[in-house]
Amino acid sequence: MEIRENAAKRVAWISVWSNVFLTLGKLVIGFLAASNALFADGVHSAADVFASVIVLLVIKISNKPADVEHPYGHGKAEVIVSGIIGILLFVVSLYIVYEGIAGFFHPVEAPSFIAFWVGLFSYIAKVCLFRYSMNVGKRMNSKAIEAIAYDHQADIVASLAAAIGVLISYLGDRFDIVFLLYGDKVASIFVAYLIFKISKEMMTEAFHILIERNVNQDLMDQFKEVVYQFPDVKRIDRIRAREHGHYLIMDIRLSIDQDKTIKQGHDLSHEIKDALKGKFEQIEEVMIHLNPYFSE
Repeated sequence: MEIRENAAKRVAWISVWSNVFLTLGKLVIGFLAASNALFADGVHSAADVFASVIVLLVIKISNKPADVEHPYGHGKAEVIVSGIIGILLFVVSLYIVYEGIAGFFHPVEAPSFIAFWVGLFSYIAKVCLFRYSMNVGKRMNSKAIEAIAYDHQADIVASLAAAIGVLISYLGDRFDIVFLLYGDKVASIFVAYLIFKISKEMMTEAFHILIERNVNQDLMDQFKEVVYQFPDVKRIDRIRAREHGHYLIMDIRLSIDQDKTIKQGHDLSHEIKDALKGKFEQIEEVMIHLNPYFSE
C-alpha cells in the first residue's frame, strides 16, 4: 500500500507542476497571440491542475485499510474522484464550445505564429506524461492515476489540434484565404469535442463501478476456471465480482457434497480464496457460501 501510495503521489505531483507550467504558457500566449484554440487548451490544462490536486487529496483515503465503518475498504474514493474529474471536463468542453462559436460572430484575425510552437511543445510534453501516467496506473491498478492519464490523453490531441488550427489560420492570413482564418475557431470546437468524449468515458466508467456492475465476462471465466480446479466443487451456483477502485471483492456460492463436515467446507473455502488471491492480485476479499450437493 505504501509503495502504491507513493507512486500515485509522484504521478500526481508531476502532473500538477507540468500542468501549472503548461497552463500559464497556453493561457498567456493564447491570450496575447489571439488564439482561441490555444487559450481553450490552456483552460483544459487548468482543469487538469485542479484534477491532479483532487487526486493528491484522495490517494491517502483510498489506500486506507478497511475499518468498522467501512468494512469493504475505501477504494471507491478513487472512483468518485474519477467521476468528478469527468464532470469537470464536461463543463470545460461546454465553455470551450461556447467561446469557439461566439468567435464566428466577431471580426476574425490570424493568431501570432508563436501560438503554434507552444501548442506543438504542449503536444510533445503530453505524450510523455500520458505514457508515464498510464504505465503507473495500470501497474498499480489505480483508477485515480488512470484518470490523470486520460486527462493527459485528451490534451495530446487537443494540443495538436490547437497547433494545427493556428497554422491553418496563419496560412490563411499569409495567402489571403479568408475561410482559412477560421481554422483556429474550428480547432477550439474540435478540442471541446475531444474533451467531451474523454469526460463521457470517465463518467460512464465511474457510474458503472458505483452501481457495482459485474466485472467483464472474460475475467469471470478465469475466476471460474480457478474454482473448478478443486474436485470437491460440484457446482458454482453463483459468482459475482465488483470493483472498489483499485481492488475487487468477490461473492461465490458453491455446492459441495452434502456429507462434507463443516471443517472440510471451511478448509476448502480457504484454499479457494488463497488460490484466487494468489493468481489475481487485484482481489482483496472473497466471500464464499457453501450449499449442500445431492447426487442423483
